[in-house]
Amino acid sequence: MPHIDYYFSTLSPFTYLAGLGLEEIATRRAASISYKPLDIMALFARTGGTPPAERHPARQEYRAQEILRLSKKRDMQMQLKPAHWPTNPAPSSYAIIAAQKAGGGDLGALVHGILRACWAEDRDIAADATVRDCLSAAGFDPALADSGLLAGAEAYAANLEEAVAQGAFGSPFYIVDGGQRFWGHDRLEDLDLHLAGRI
Repeated sequence: MPHIDYYFSTLSPFTYLAGLGLEEIATRRAASISYKPLDIMALFARTGGTPPAERHPARQEYRAQEILRLSKKRDMQMQLKPAHWPTNPAPSSYAIIAAQKAGGGDLGALVHGILRACWAEDRDIAADATVRDCLSAAGFDPALADSGLLAGAEAYAANLEEAVAQGAFGSPFYIVDGGQRFWGHDRLEDLDLHLAGRI
């Protein structure tokens, strides 16, 4: 069974716009997924990236146009300037880490629910109520928001180190066992073709 390490930030608009494409591919190709939320700003700093707010105005303007085009193309609601962005991604990331460890719910739905809360619903994903709602909606115990904070912090930091070591530098980033790397929502088709043995 192929395995995918999925590195992402719960603050990333492009991760939100990827929707549940990864989960659909994993189901189709009988692949497993390890969800590895991380600190995207720290990843940028470690791998030569530039935070969006520090990019040249032309790059910022293009990014905004691209986000809106993609959201319309995929018929996904999008707030270009969410009320709570940027915010602290740690609480939502810790909840994902705790949910993955606990099991019993739909992890893909949890991740997408958190991203949708930020980018489509103008909710603060650092707020306990938002995280609890997302956990519950995805079939997890909302009390996971309160448990395993130390373990979550340790895993969150470890995910960053692992991402750097494996060559990840953005979000979403998919690495298949064997070392094939795919960066971005727009590389999901290539990931699918790779798992099918076609590229």
